[in-house]
Amino acid sequence: MALRKSELYSSLWSSCDELRGGMDASQYKDYVLVLLFIKYISDKYAGVHYAPITIPDGASFKDMVALKGKSDIGDQINKKIIAPLVNANKLADMPDFNDANKLGTGKDMVDRLTNLIAIFENKSLDFSKNRADGDDILGDAYEYLMRHFATESGKSKGQFYTPAEVSRVIAKVIGIRDGGATTSTTVYDPTCGSGSLLLKVADEAGVPVTLYGQEKDAATAGLAQMNMILHNNAGASIKGSRRINFTDWAQWCSSIAAVHFRA
Repeated sequence: MALRKSELYSSLWSSCDELRGGMDASQYKDYVLVLLFIKYISDKYAGVHYAPITIPDGASFKDMVALKGKSDIGDQINKKIIAPLVNANKLADMPDFNDANKLGTGKDMVDRLTNLIAIFENKSLDFSKNRADGDDILGDAYEYLMRHFATESGKSKGQFYTPAEVSRVIAKVIGIRDGGATTSTTVYDPTCGSGSLLLKVADEAGVPVTLYGQEKDAATAGLAQMNMILHNNAGASIKGSRRINFTDWAQWCSSIAAVHFRA
């Protein structure tokens, strides 16, 4: 049975309510989507051999639940959950769950993080038995948040992601399928955001292709990496960098198809 998107979005909105007031709206996604990612990979891959992502012992969502109510919950999430996942999978930097400026101090931080984790314990969000309708859980969640908070943060949603309908059109316009894509074809997006355009182009190719992306915002680069893993593109290479260094990319691939659009 597919997980209803309405249930997923309701949980995300509740998560944002827990964080509202402590940080800018555009930063909500960094915490909420990391929680969603950890919950998803824990449900799907914890204890699974040859999974696309490694979940070290003691670094699953279940282990995060065990930290609820602890006085040093933020520090423990960073050390016991985030750091092992990042190191084992070479992920980009993730948000600091012990940031007093964003999450508060003392009991405020403990209550906020405890409540945030509890939201994702909802039985309706059991990804081990089902998945959301469609194939872009993290991407859809990201777009949902950006659509709702772009106005609140005073920024354009196009600054953060390429709308799904635009990605689909661009993927067809560049003609990657008609161009005879093969397993040696490479696709590069120098400002990839959450990676939605790369994923749409990969789907349109019809054959496995190699994906490369670059994103100046470290948190968004991390999101793109998570998105690649969720879509069975764990081999995709995403760099978090402000400088577009084509020389580096050229060393990794002999032929680069550079595709990008921003609304």
